[in-house]
Amino acid sequence: MDWARHSGRSIDRRTVLKGAAAMTAALGMAAAVEVGSAGTATAYGWTRTLQQGVSGSDVVELQIRVGGWAASGAQQTYVAWDGEFGPATAAAVQRFQSAYGLSADGVVGPQTQGVLDSLEKSDGSTAHFAWSEFTSHDGSGFGGGKVGSTQVKENVRRLMYKLEAVRKKAGNSSITINSGFRSTSYNASVGGASNSMHVYGDAADIVVSGHTTLQVYRIAETCGFSGLEAYTHSWQHVDSRVQYPSYGSGSWWWESGVV
Repeated sequence: MDWARHSGRSIDRRTVLKGAAAMTAALGMAAAVEVGSAGTATAYGWTRTLQQGVSGSDVVELQIRVGGWAASGAQQTYVAWDGEFGPATAAAVQRFQSAYGLSADGVVGPQTQGVLDSLEKSDGSTAHFAWSEFTSHDGSGFGGGKVGSTQVKENVRRLMYKLEAVRKKAGNSSITINSGFRSTSYNASVGGASNSMHVYGDAADIVVSGHTTLQVYRIAETCGFSGLEAYTHSWQHVDSRVQYPSYGSGSWWWESGVV
């Protein structure tokens, strides 16, 4: 099933992030060109128009790509990767469409699919992020974690798409990845929690150019992240722990609460 996953609270104290929805179609197409220029794009291979009521692996891929558009304000919710195109997925699609200057009808046809494809590079990473930014700092690449390297890389890919949303909502400001995946040995050497989401490839410590950590925290509250470290640091930790219950971190953790 597809619904907004939440903690029972629906909080929308700020409307500033909604400004992106006012873009014109012309600006949206310009944005799509800018995204594509960040790296060679490759098409996913959409074979049909997607809308509410359909299901399948292509819906899962859609949910991964619009996961960072889970809410319009601070809300503990996310877009489930369940392959069922329901209201939560449709709402995320509409926010994505508005941000990129498309008709916000919640229907994923050729035009929306084209913008989605412009966010994908030929090596499977995303337009503004590279695999190398997320590898463990001890030189182990994506190996040595608590799951296999293939799964780590897939988790990183899903994280990248949420970070693309953070970047877009931050006015296309560049994002520096201070720490992405960590091997278990490297994680221990830097004092990380033994079950840190970093060792699964589902966490990043980021700095957004021109933005305070508090500003980044507030943006992240709209992007489907269930793990947010306190904004009192010089970086912002983000992860999607609730979407990976088998990893043992299935509870919401917004260390600074809702702000």
